[in-house]
Amino acid sequence: MKKVPLENRYETLRIERSGRLLTIVMNRPDALNAADTVMHEELADVFYDVAKDPDSDVVVLTGAGRAFSAGGDVPWMKDAIARPEIFEQTAREAKRIVFSMLDLEKPLIAKVNGHATGLGATLALFCDVVFAAETAKIGDPHVSIGFVAGDGGPAIWPQLVGFARAKEYLMTGELLPARKAEQIGLINYALPADELDAAVQAFADRLLNGATKAIRWTKTVTNIELKRIVHTIMDASVAYEAMSNRTGDHREAVEAFLAKRKPNFRGD
Repeated sequence: MKKVPLENRYETLRIERSGRLLTIVMNRPDALNAADTVMHEELADVFYDVAKDPDSDVVVLTGAGRAFSAGGDVPWMKDAIARPEIFEQTAREAKRIVFSMLDLEKPLIAKVNGHATGLGATLALFCDVVFAAETAKIGDPHVSIGFVAGDGGPAIWPQLVGFARAKEYLMTGELLPARKAEQIGLINYALPADELDAAVQAFADRLLNGATKAIRWTKTVTNIELKRIVHTIMDASVAYEAMSNRTGDHREAVEAFLAKRKPNFRGD
């Protein structure tokens, strides 16, 4: 059976090539690249597929339009409230997304062209190097919709900014301007938006012109301890998120979002 080319394999992800540089574009711009059922499933596959791609050495992850990714699509969340069994698949995919990003030997660069929130922040922060437009904001506001930040935030934030800051931002859901995120070490670079593409290209070129195997395997050994930490945390993390899917506060937050009003949390 003839294999479908990587570029034609996805519905919500666009694959672009420039020499041995491969770019993954989250392509739901009208929804600010928020993940729905299809995109979440495709994100759980794409990094495994890219790992096997013989024609690329460096990978960039970015979003179409004015956002990097707004996290999870609220209508999808509403469906999951009505059908909790959906979360079993979501939990499996959440782990596959994070594990596949850490397992990918090829350098993975985040080009954060706009806001990266919730799952969007997780996707950016699990990349190896993060470049962001200074107009972008980054944060994990799961708690603002009554959700546990279960898709990777509690695993990666403490490694980047320490436990005190991680707990502050994860428990409040505060969005950080890119410049502040750079200052505290959450991301590598915050740049004027019109300089972002050139900066990412220059860094990708530097890696492409380097010793490919040495770079890949340096990433691999650097990730060993991070993978141990993440694998230890993710089962409990997604389980608690699944539990929060059944709470009254989450249901209230989703209904409030759809009605464009402020949620009235009651602690149930």
